[in-house]
Amino acid sequence: MVRRLGYALATGVLGFTVVLTGCSEKNEAVDNQPAENKGAVEQNESLTAATDAYKTYVIEQTDLFVQSTEQFVDAVKTGDVKKAQELYAPTRMFYERIEPIAESFGDLDPNLDAREGDVDDKEWRGFHRIEKSLWIDQQTAGQEGYADQLLSDSKLLRALVETVEVSPDVLISGAVGLLNEVSSSKVVGEEERYSHTDLYDFAANVEGAEKIFELLKPELEKKDAALASDIKGKFEELDKDLSQYKVGDGYMIYTDLKQEQTKKLSQLIDALAEPLSQMGTVLEA
Repeated sequence: MVRRLGYALATGVLGFTVVLTGCSEKNEAVDNQPAENKGAVEQNESLTAATDAYKTYVIEQTDLFVQSTEQFVDAVKTGDVKKAQELYAPTRMFYERIEPIAESFGDLDPNLDAREGDVDDKEWRGFHRIEKSLWIDQQTAGQEGYADQLLSDSKLLRALVETVEVSPDVLISGAVGLLNEVSSSKVVGEEERYSHTDLYDFAANVEGAEKIFELLKPELEKKDAALASDIKGKFEELDKDLSQYKVGDGYMIYTDLKQEQTKKLSQLIDALAEPLSQMGTVLEA
């Protein structure tokens, strides 16, 4: 046992030395390059760190999504309508934060998130099929099979996110895509047509886009500090406006908002989307 431990320590020290040596050689290589090339190498390293951090975030959100979906499915299968209604919107928020990644897996997104009419009725399943039963029919009878499929699809998503390649352009287009999601379906109240819990999805999409911005902000500030400050300010303005609709850990029912309130939310999203879309050009990603 002692001999094995000694060997392990020796191997560990050797491995540590190799890593340090590798880092030293890498830094020397960067330092010896022309300033222009050095800047490009440093930017690539910074963007790689951002994409790695985002993949970790996606995996964390997907883990929580599966856990919450299991609780939601249990409530549906045991016939607890009230609990299933309570869990529905918070569960979807984990999915909505990473929706651009989820949408990259072909039929998986419609299997999880298609609304009535988006696909043939025979193929319609996922959250919104169960949403209709919970709010329109006020029952879970007949939803057991859809609940099982939902949990299976959520676990498939968890497995697939391990394989996804996240590049800087995917990151930037993802942030813009999340705001487009808000603009096209959430702000008009079409996403959650039975539960009217659109503000949960709205907030989650914004949080997902803001996460991407925070990861890219250090590099963006080097290139265009004014643009980074503009985006940061517009996120803060949107977050502040959205916060007035919070109720406990959740949000108001969307149909309770007045027309001028939904109009302002829409204007804030549009005002943020324009500078956010410039990140790709500035970062050359």
